[in-house]
Amino acid sequence: MQQEEFFARHDPELLPRLRQARIGIAGAGGLGSNVACCLARAGVGQLIFADFDVVEPSNLNRQQYFLDQIGQAKVDALQENLRRINPFSIYEAHRVRLDAENIPQLFEEVDIMVEAFDSAAMKAVLVDAWVARWPQRPIIVGSGMGGFGGNNDIRCHRLFGQVYLCGDGRTDCDDRLPMAPRVTIVAAMQANLVLELLAGKSSIS
Repeated sequence: MQQEEFFARHDPELLPRLRQARIGIAGAGGLGSNVACCLARAGVGQLIFADFDVVEPSNLNRQQYFLDQIGQAKVDALQENLRRINPFSIYEAHRVRLDAENIPQLFEEVDIMVEAFDSAAMKAVLVDAWVARWPQRPIIVGSGMGGFGGNNDIRCHRLFGQVYLCGDGRTDCDDRLPMAPRVTIVAAMQANLVLELLAGKSSIS
């Protein structure tokens, strides 16, 4: 397939901005793997993602991996899947446990950051590190996606500055196990907000 064929059904006005964009994704689990697939299909030029974990059988109920990838590093499996979806973008994978010190190093050049951690503590570490270093660059956080149903409770809003939240903000995955539909809804909302911000047309308040 030629590049022109792949992008034939993409928005011709937005596509040049997408092709130039660099998006960071912290975490390659339920949120991160789904966000990455959405953005790869949308045509984002470069995705930089990091995770230290491996694919496990319990991940397959909501994460963008396959049976034959069990045991692989998530970032390696995700990179493989993204290249199958869209071979015309750049995928930079880092198998590393993120912390306040390496976050600025790995994501220094990204335009928008997507938070995709399971841990509330790591969400806070990422947001704090990001806002301290780049307060004018957007970061999109996911919170509240456990269980199923409650579609009308899931939304996106601005927390403060350039920090945005997608989810219902309260449904803990420890209390209600995460399932593909609700996790994917939140991931798609995060990816959709990335596109809005790149287009300069976000109405999130």
